[in-house]
Amino acid sequence: MTQTTGHPVDAAEWVLCEHCATPVYGKRWAENLRVCAECGRHGRLTAWQRLHQLADPERVEPLDLPVVAGDPLEFVDTRPYPERLAAARRRTGLAEAVVCARIHVHGSPAIAAVMDFDFLGGSLGSDVGEMIARAAEQALAERVPLLLVTASGGARMQEGALSLMQMAKTSAALARLDRAGVLTISLITDPTFGGVAASFATSTDVVLAEPAARLGFAGRRVVEQTIRQQLPPEFQTVELLAEQGFVDLVVPRDRLRHELGKLLRVAAAAGTAGESADAAVLRDPEQLPETDPWQQVRDARDLDRPTALDYFALAFEDFQELRGDRVGGQCPAVVAGTAWLGGRPVVVIGQQKGHTPAELTARNFGMPTPAGYRKAARLMRLADKLGLPVVTLVDTPGAYPGAEAEEQGQAFAIAENLKLMAGLRVPVVAVVIGEGGSGGALGIAVANQVLMFSSATYSVISPEGCAAILWKDPAAAPKAAAALGITARDLLRLGVVDGVIPEPAGGTGADPVLAAARLRDALRAELADLAERDGAELVDQRYRRFGRLGPLASNDVR
Repeated sequence: MTQTTGHPVDAAEWVLCEHCATPVYGKRWAENLRVCAECGRHGRLTAWQRLHQLADPERVEPLDLPVVAGDPLEFVDTRPYPERLAAARRRTGLAEAVVCARIHVHGSPAIAAVMDFDFLGGSLGSDVGEMIARAAEQALAERVPLLLVTASGGARMQEGALSLMQMAKTSAALARLDRAGVLTISLITDPTFGGVAASFATSTDVVLAEPAARLGFAGRRVVEQTIRQQLPPEFQTVELLAEQGFVDLVVPRDRLRHELGKLLRVAAAAGTAGESADAAVLRDPEQLPETDPWQQVRDARDLDRPTALDYFALAFEDFQELRGDRVGGQCPAVVAGTAWLGGRPVVVIGQQKGHTPAELTARNFGMPTPAGYRKAARLMRLADKLGLPVVTLVDTPGAYPGAEAEEQGQAFAIAENLKLMAGLRVPVVAVVIGEGGSGGALGIAVANQVLMFSSATYSVISPEGCAAILWKDPAAAPKAAAALGITARDLLRLGVVDGVIPEPAGGTGADPVLAAARLRDALRAELADLAERDGAELVDQRYRRFGRLGPLASNDVR
């Protein structure tokens, strides 16, 4: 038996919204992608409806995968398991609870495995696990991304421990794609629970979700019975999980094709050479004027200076933010995602401040928590897997010094990033766009090339902190600033930075568009040069770059 195309779209004249009970004209319901226009509730889709909504027209090719339809336990509850399977097949027109197909989204190819909740609650049985594993094998063979659309109550009880083992089988299939550098994406739809949630649904590179979808291991009633408490309405919603750092993007249905297409386009173009550019990057400290260090500190902190998000919009194209550290945190002080630069897909990571007191507060004044560094690490590993260059924009007074950050392992998170970045086999360019504060800045700046804007600063400690410790007087901050060697001229002389990007007259805040153009040209030139090196050469160059810093650097790293 093989998978079939299922039933056509519901043609009912009127549809009653399951959430708000508003009657909706059937044609309007279908045109609105089965989303209630009154309350925004996303109605359930069949696997084939989902495929036709996501894929380009006439670009869905079903994979011919066998279905055994076994009954290993000869299971009988209120009716024999084979009868339940037969009834599900008649009702849905499907061979099993997943449909696998070769698709294109905005012209970019993918292999899709789409679950159908109407088939025994989308439960994960042996056939479903085998079909998903084979879809992964097909993605590996064709070197195209794997898209998993989940809707499931969990493992199929009628198959006992064999259904449980499908969690391991599908996870092993995804691990092969990780080793091969093939992008994996999951789209969480309502509901996704149990063994599916605890395996392939949440172990992909990128996790997308539809609004209000429920995602969890144990069901709500089980949890409430266990803890003997009533849970809040938002419990196990993807919106809450996104706030906790587990979901990248919650995307309304009418935007799914667009967001998915952007991800697939990046994967399809990984390794593209891109365009170079002539850049006026200063390499000689004598080309830079001597400046008042304390004034440069004030300039670097100017709220009119463009932020990381400003540069992502002005210097790059098609930025797509990816959120969360997948451990339990979503730090607003670090923004990261994919973007395009001169025809080349890249991963971008930036420390984000703001232009107003409200924005600064919302972004924790640009001070990352451990979740921010772990988010950056997650995106850097994705870049390394896909072969994408990494660009980081540094702008922080330092890592967040709060008690909670320390309890969550702030030092460990920064240390992990330093070692991770040292070993990345892709080009890495870091640019200090404002304030480069201590290890909090270095945590995203172990790069092949480190640049800075001419009025930016980079220091082991803030001048105020240094003055308080050594001078015992915070008012001595201007003296400390002069002593610390934090200006672009000083840092270029010391070899801490490799080049300086001249700022427009009046600073980057006076002409953000020109500042972004200079940043874009500098990055294109640096990446074009680094593209000539293979992974081992990039790692070695990074080792030697940092190894030569300091008066006692050994000869073998100079």
